Amino acid sequence: MEKTYIFGHKNPDTDSITSSLVMTNFEKKLGNTGAVACRLGNINKETEYVLNYLGIEAPELIEKVEEGANVILVDHNSPKESIDNLDKVNILKVVDHHKIALETSYPLFYRAEAVGCTETIMYKLYKENGIEIDKTIATLMVSAIISDTLLLKSPTTTDDDRKAVKELSEIAGINPEVYGLEMLKAGTDLSSFSIDEILNLDAKKIDFKEVKSIVNQVNTADISDVMTLKADLEARMNQIINEEGLDLFMLLITDIVNSNSQVIALGKSASLVEKAYGVKLENNTALLKGVVSRKKQVVPVMTENA
Repeated sequence: MEKTYIFGHKNPDTDSITSSLVMTNFEKKLGNTGAVACRLGNINKETEYVLNYLGIEAPELIEKVEEGANVILVDHNSPKESIDNLDKVNILKVVDHHKIALETSYPLFYRAEAVGCTETIMYKLYKENGIEIDKTIATLMVSAIISDTLLLKSPTTTDDDRKAVKELSEIAGINPEVYGLEMLKAGTDLSSFSIDEILNLDAKKIDFKEVKSIVNQVNTADISDVMTLKADLEARMNQIINEEGLDLFMLLITDIVNSNSQVIALGKSASLVEKAYGVKLENNTALLKGVVSRKKQVVPVMTENA
């Protein structure tokens, strides 16, 4: 059977990787034996923790697929975050929880919901189609929901996410708070990462109206640990700003314990951060109290004030 490539966004996080695996299993259960899970970047430490816990391999790493190939997009729909030749392939399905940025000249299956995680939607799809959720699939799903919602503390969290975590944790046989905190902490260890790797861990290109920006988010259990790298981070951020012609580079250092973010903001539009959040940048940085969600607490706030 012809291959169907299933993948999430570039700089993949736990939701992106697990969703490709879970969607591939789903497709195979529906009879699509050509479904293959893929990824568009390296695995981060949090996701590595999940895969090691389950003893399973990461999806196949790809850069692009052949023209006319069948693909399914999970956890993204923006061409900026996908394969470079997305306009040359046949998109069969999209399952996502982000704003719609995709246009096609043909109809396709599109499932997008305002929930905290793509895996919450996948949980619904399994239930709706009468497909059994086994222990491995349940663990993949609940890991991603915990990751994207920061243990259900993020403002992106919905009742659907909470319901999914409750049932999936029971199937997986885990305590979500104990397992989830260990998983999140595993993702905060930056000791082996280069400055470039840190700045690409979860970087997204976002335009706040006319303000061309990159917003990168890294999780930590101690903001001060990451701030020891501030000088090196800023030096490379300035280089990236010049190389890519950016107006703004925001690095959010998110405290998963206290639910705050320290922002480092550079570029000619850095003052937009001050305007949006009513803070004063001191040496290019400020504490954004209660800010943990880029999607809910950064993109709309920054766009509104741009």
